[in-house]
Amino acid sequence: MAIDAAPTRTVPFLRKLTRHARVPVNAFEEAGTQANGDLVRLNMGPFRPYLVTHPDHVQHVLARNQPNYVREGMFWDPLAPLLGEGILSDGESWADSRRILQPLFTAKYVNSLAERMAEIINELIEETVVPGRPFDVAKGVSAIVHPTIVRLFFGAKISVADINRLVPAYDVAVTAKAIRLLMPFVPELFPMPGDQAFKRAIKAIDEVVYPRIRQARAEDQEGNDVVSRLCKARQDETGAEGDRRIRDDLVAMHGASTETSATALTWAWPVLQTYPEIAAKVYEEIDRVVGGDPISTAHLPDLVYLRMFVNELLRLYPPGWILPRKALEADVVGGVTIEAGSTVLLSPYLTHRLPRFWDRPLVFDPERFAPGNEGKRHRYAYWPFGAGPHVCLGQHLFMMEAPLLIGGILRKYRPVVHHDGPVTPRLASSLRPMAGLSMTLVPA
Repeated sequence: MAIDAAPTRTVPFLRKLTRHARVPVNAFEEAGTQANGDLVRLNMGPFRPYLVTHPDHVQHVLARNQPNYVREGMFWDPLAPLLGEGILSDGESWADSRRILQPLFTAKYVNSLAERMAEIINELIEETVVPGRPFDVAKGVSAIVHPTIVRLFFGAKISVADINRLVPAYDVAVTAKAIRLLMPFVPELFPMPGDQAFKRAIKAIDEVVYPRIRQARAEDQEGNDVVSRLCKARQDETGAEGDRRIRDDLVAMHGASTETSATALTWAWPVLQTYPEIAAKVYEEIDRVVGGDPISTAHLPDLVYLRMFVNELLRLYPPGWILPRKALEADVVGGVTIEAGSTVLLSPYLTHRLPRFWDRPLVFDPERFAPGNEGKRHRYAYWPFGAGPHVCLGQHLFMMEAPLLIGGILRKYRPVVHHDGPVTPRLASSLRPMAGLSMTLVPA
């Protein structure tokens, strides 16, 4: 039986997609502006999801009535072969994975890895940066982020060759299914561009991950890396099924950690070029705090403005820009009926740009995150790492890694981005900048 509620406003969406065919994210932004925080339906022809952007409604879906909104359908089903049935699923499987993984991503555990992470980042910057030579921004950032996370997760159990296989495989896996984001009504049995590339990427990932799991099980040694700890936590789950559970958690957490970091940090460089006054403050602080020394965790408490910069980066460019959920039962959100089986689209990208909750929402302003300002905004107006029981476990890791990487580069170099005009996002499961964005690092 339907629940009594107000009629739902519908926003025509197909014509917006047509108008913004080159940058589909802009169609969602236009729809979010038109909704202005109200809960609306997007008319996408045979698919009519609900758009949820108001912080109160976000809180309802992700926290207050979270069990009713599961990670199924749009976005999730096409990525299921990558994400598996662990920490990025729902129900008992998710709860079990959360119980095992949560101790590995506490601030205390991340702090125990932090100095090793700083060492790896400094090494990789020295190895990968060639001053004065233009390079692809996304690939350059990824060349630092991916090996850092892989080494932390796998420890000494992974070779450089395997790292070099994982990096492009993950890159393909999160982009190949992008077209299905806009066409979730197309059955998986119907072939679409990117499907075969996605399958090859999953195969490559599994060919690297499973041998590392079997190696860790065989050695049965205490280790601080994530794969050793997962194997220890699931030592009673033997055989192929036990290996698969470890694989699902490891791949999901590794993918989420690297994709979040690499995507967010790719946006840092065009932002620094677009806002020279902000860049000058970032440079001054890094020069004063870090100087010519290799960056370390000892510098982080004094990099206050850099931390504000990273938070504002996540406000305007949250990597997980769209997070669909499927309603199991009928519900009322903001006076609007959500029918059972319907898809709701949540988007920190849109919530973070609502004029109701953010002054000059499209202006990049780190001062929003100056110490003491946290309590001045709605708790769910800013949620770059998700919210509720499914909040991202890796947020402490990212907030340690981001200033280490940015500060580690800027202590020696200044970026020159080779692009005129605004840098736009391209369609992918994460908010990636346009393909082919390049820059040169010059000595500071």
